[in-house]
Amino acid sequence: MNKKLNNIFKGDKVIWMVFFFLFIISIVEVFSASSSLTYKGQSYWGPVIKHFGIFFVGVICTIIVMNIRCQYYKIVTPFLLLISLASLLWVLMPGHAINDGSRWINLGIVQFQPSEIAKGTLILAVAQLLSAMQTEDGADRKAIKYIVGLCSFFILLIGVENLSTAVLLTGVIILMMFIGRVPLSQIGKLLGFFAVTIAIVIGAVLLLASNDREAASNNNANKTEIVEQPKKSKSIFHRAATWKKRLFKFTNKEDIPPEKFDLDENMQEGHANIAIASSKAVGRGPGNSVERDFLPQAYSDFIYAIIIEEMGLFGGIFVALLYIILLFRTGKIANRCENSFPALLSMGLALLLVSQALFNMLVAVGLAPITGQPLPLISRGGTSTIINCVYIGAILSVSLWAKKKDENSNQTSMKVAK
Repeated sequence: MNKKLNNIFKGDKVIWMVFFFLFIISIVEVFSASSSLTYKGQSYWGPVIKHFGIFFVGVICTIIVMNIRCQYYKIVTPFLLLISLASLLWVLMPGHAINDGSRWINLGIVQFQPSEIAKGTLILAVAQLLSAMQTEDGADRKAIKYIVGLCSFFILLIGVENLSTAVLLTGVIILMMFIGRVPLSQIGKLLGFFAVTIAIVIGAVLLLASNDREAASNNNANKTEIVEQPKKSKSIFHRAATWKKRLFKFTNKEDIPPEKFDLDENMQEGHANIAIASSKAVGRGPGNSVERDFLPQAYSDFIYAIIIEEMGLFGGIFVALLYIILLFRTGKIANRCENSFPALLSMGLALLLVSQALFNMLVAVGLAPITGQPLPLISRGGTSTIINCVYIGAILSVSLWAKKKDENSNQTSMKVAK
């Protein structure tokens, strides 16, 4: 029996254990946090059964991707780039709008977010470019031009509807360039350009955002439920009002007395703070959350607040440690790779998962402006859950199939050097 399980769950055991713990936490907390969906659908088990089914499909995808040699991923890069580009352009036109954000493509039977596919595709393409242009002294100085030229257009398309995802993806790609030994002077210039671009975007948001009540009411649809509507013709800056409101709310640090705090206007922030403040060290216990009935997106964007409420401070730290272990273990796997492509690919995917998790946690505890970033491999989702499982499968594939460095020859060369 153990031999059969080992044949199925191959690859790095620590990564599998982290994945298993995240899966268990996800099932428990989504079941607890889905009270609004249970009431809406009049089905006690419906939301968690659906989530379990999606996660089960994700686990199958993990095993399939893990059993494909990571060297073969290069073959699909051009096709994934074309699919990502076509779907990102499509979603800007007849895309399926949810909560005033046109991030979805609805095919009737299934709907998905093209940005989820595009993120992994860009990581794959950047890893391939960096590995192909490695020299003895680091990456060729022309590498950054190809990377920026390829990524900028995709990131711009993602940023129109999902600015936070575009910013996180840009940060991960810059970190990959640092790991891939792109000259620091070039990275410094790119960071300067990125900072100026962010300043220009913020300025444009503040100047061009609509302040009318209609924009505010559209944004407030997030408070109570997910609202789906067909995509209407809108300007490229139709999300600016939402971004402006979130920036103002985050930067406004004025102390508000409890009796003057408007829970209707600041529902997400308010109930997340109540959930965390009422948890203490040990929490209320799994399934005993109170704020899940009041906190919008309790099963998705703000599930970390529910985790802290139910599992306490120690539970919140444990979840954060799982992502840290995932990053450091992937770093160890990458360090053992003889070739740069699998090392860069695995690190890029791990950085993508961990940076999104970190940002979600910062939002939940009030240290970052509210965005629509779910907690990877824990939040309830469809496209994101399955694709994140694919990312884990790719990391496991690197641990299983990537050519390892000859440790004996390395030790010998170190002794000679001494």
